[in-house]
Amino acid sequence: MESHLADPERVAFCEQPTADQRHGYEAARLAEAIVGPDRTGVRAALLHDIGKRHARLGLVGRALASVAIRLRVPLWRRARMYRDHGRIGSEELSGWDAEPLVVEFARHHHGVRPPSIEEAVWEALCETDKPH
Repeated sequence: MESHLADPERVAFCEQPTADQRHGYEAARLAEAIVGPDRTGVRAALLHDIGKRHARLGLVGRALASVAIRLRVPLWRRARMYRDHGRIGSEELSGWDAEPLVVEFARHHHGVRPPSIEEAVWEALCETDKPH
């Protein structure tokens, strides 16, 4: 799957914790099974959480951040980065000239489908992000 990545994307992907890399690989494999060999869809699934690595939170930190986000209490800096990983990752991907689908899915994958992504593609990509 790493052959689908350009150099800055590959470096960023490898900077992720192992669990996030595994999730990206699993999402990409599922995307390939659902949408076929569409390289852009596979890349969108592979890179959608790339912004999480900036928060540098371990398992306990992620759990605490997730609870704090749900409770809508004030967040510490790393928790804000974790919450905003979609925006952060999409800005990076955009700067690396990633395809619009890759950028937009990274930005919106925890939210509402943007008009720029077809509904069927959105549903397929969201399916790849669910725990299986």
